Amino acid sequence: MFRYPSYLRTEWPRGLWLKRIIFSSLILICASATILAQEVQRTQPTWWFGGSGAVNINLFYGATQVLNATTTTHGVFHNGDGTGLNTSFLLEYRPGPVWGGILAGGYDTRNGTFNSVNSPITNYPGSLHAELKYISIEPSLRIAPFSSGFYIFGGPILNFNLWNEFTYTQKGNPELWVESEWSDLRKFLISGQVGMGYDIPLSSPNAATQVNLSPFIAFLPDVEGPRTVESWDIYTVRIGAALKFGSGDVIARADAPRPVVVERDVEFSIRAPKAVPVQRKVRETFPLRNYVFFDDGSSEVPTRYVALTKDQAAKFKEAQLQEIEPMNMTGRSQRQLALYHNILNILGDRLRSNPGASVTLTGASEKGATEGQAFAESIKRYLTTVFGVDGSRIATEGRDKPRVPSEQPGGTRELTLLRAEDRRVDIESQSPELLMQVGGPYDALKPAQIIVVQEDPLDSHVMFHVAGAREALSSWSLEVSSERGSVQRFGPFTRDLESIPGRSILSDRTQGDYKVVMLGQSKTGRSVRKEGSVHLVRQEEPKTVEALRFSILFEFNTSKTVATYSTFLTEMVAPLIPDGGKVIIHGHTDIIGDDEYNMTLSNERAAEARDILHQAISKSGKTGVTIESYGFGEDLRLAPFDNNLPGERCYNRTVIIDIVPTK
Repeated sequence: MFRYPSYLRTEWPRGLWLKRIIFSSLILICASATILAQEVQRTQPTWWFGGSGAVNINLFYGATQVLNATTTTHGVFHNGDGTGLNTSFLLEYRPGPVWGGILAGGYDTRNGTFNSVNSPITNYPGSLHAELKYISIEPSLRIAPFSSGFYIFGGPILNFNLWNEFTYTQKGNPELWVESEWSDLRKFLISGQVGMGYDIPLSSPNAATQVNLSPFIAFLPDVEGPRTVESWDIYTVRIGAALKFGSGDVIARADAPRPVVVERDVEFSIRAPKAVPVQRKVRETFPLRNYVFFDDGSSEVPTRYVALTKDQAAKFKEAQLQEIEPMNMTGRSQRQLALYHNILNILGDRLRSNPGASVTLTGASEKGATEGQAFAESIKRYLTTVFGVDGSRIATEGRDKPRVPSEQPGGTRELTLLRAEDRRVDIESQSPELLMQVGGPYDALKPAQIIVVQEDPLDSHVMFHVAGAREALSSWSLEVSSERGSVQRFGPFTRDLESIPGRSILSDRTQGDYKVVMLGQSKTGRSVRKEGSVHLVRQEEPKTVEALRFSILFEFNTSKTVATYSTFLTEMVAPLIPDGGKVIIHGHTDIIGDDEYNMTLSNERAAEARDILHQAISKSGKTGVTIESYGFGEDLRLAPFDNNLPGERCYNRTVIIDIVPTK
């Protein structure tokens, strides 16, 4: 064994490093404070620079005994722990309020001491200490899902070894003290991390140099061990803080009054609810799209459609779907999509309950009528085998195109999505037990009933309207300041109308007064600043009160207008609107087509539904009813569903009507 002299056995002065980092951070914060006197209006920085310091809590697992060619321990070492230091320079890129990236590079140590192991020869405990030092490069994806400073991050870590050493001693044997280098150590190590942090502003949002202090915590799993032999693995929990500096673009000069540029074609207005309901119980009359979409290359019903066994089908009733515990409707409505994916079970239950009813299943495939027929037979087989429906009541047909195709003649854009919608089976019938008359012939399956708890209903949103923004402004954003001095930023936006949940602005407060500043950049390069104010109050609605919701669905083409649903709106929806009630109509589209066209289309459809209901209410003599209509186009933040599946896109081509009862 080789024994190093004791005067060479020294450790890295970690305490001194930490003191230097803290002292340097304080100097930087104080230096930045001298800039705060400038009250220039600025945008949120896109690029941030800075550094971070952290403690690594290292956990050792696995087994190690052969340290190098000359040193083998008397026993096998397994678990252990220790601390190390991480310091790095970092660069952050934040092009928007949600998505961004982080690139960090610096010095990283993974030191630790294994648990003592008794020698099987002397029965004395031995100790093994490891010192590993790396240069690390850490690219990460940064996601800020809320309007606060909270963010999550994750990505790979590339480590380049600078130093590796072990110290092995044996109690009771003073001559056994070995300090040497590990053998078979990876010079290049790949690992990863996932973590979360919070940006705390230390400067005015309008300062020339903005400063954020960001405490964070991260978990670093072991992708590959530090050595190419044995099974030693290192897992690390990293706790630290970063100091970041950024500079936004100037909107107003520091040496001149802030100009208020009034462009005649840009007007700023705010529509805020008198009370912000946190959630609402909704009884929804949910339309059943009479399409079953098939995957390319298979004639079997896709697994996303719920398939039952014979025993399950014997007990199945459509009403069961209404009795399921309501799910959170934040974001996309998985509850309604799950209802649609029970379409075959709902159809089977209705056919079983109405022996005189019959259906025609028309399958279509771009590969020809033969595959379309196979699609239809697959559904017929399920209904006859599982639900016991007489096959003579189910007719099948095959086509190369559905009767109402999504792909239009001469179309060249997004054909893959449109053809996926034409690969389907249409459920058709002339039996009134299965269908609902919405205006003209029987052309829609009877809707299903469902009860949901709606988070952040639309009438709890604050609507910010910048009339003419799409034509006059390249972008605009919002700064919402409370009377307490806290500032929230939203944007950038490009549309005329934007919606923000009142609960997001209130956070954990029950009420508050807010100053709203709209900051825009015109397409001619001029700055636009408009101000407004809003007062918000949180409201808890009684769980016994139910709102009503109805929906109108459209095909991809625009030949079917809202006027087709005039009977449905006049005779079914309007009578349910109470005196003094509120009606909120919002139109949506899928992602196919031009964004501006879809926005116009959704607005026109919502306005047309509003006019029909307004006329029906006026004729009925009801009073005190308010009707609001909005078009949100293909806005992904407010769309009822995602746009990944054909069924989701079909349900996004909709006008939704919410009837809010009198408070």
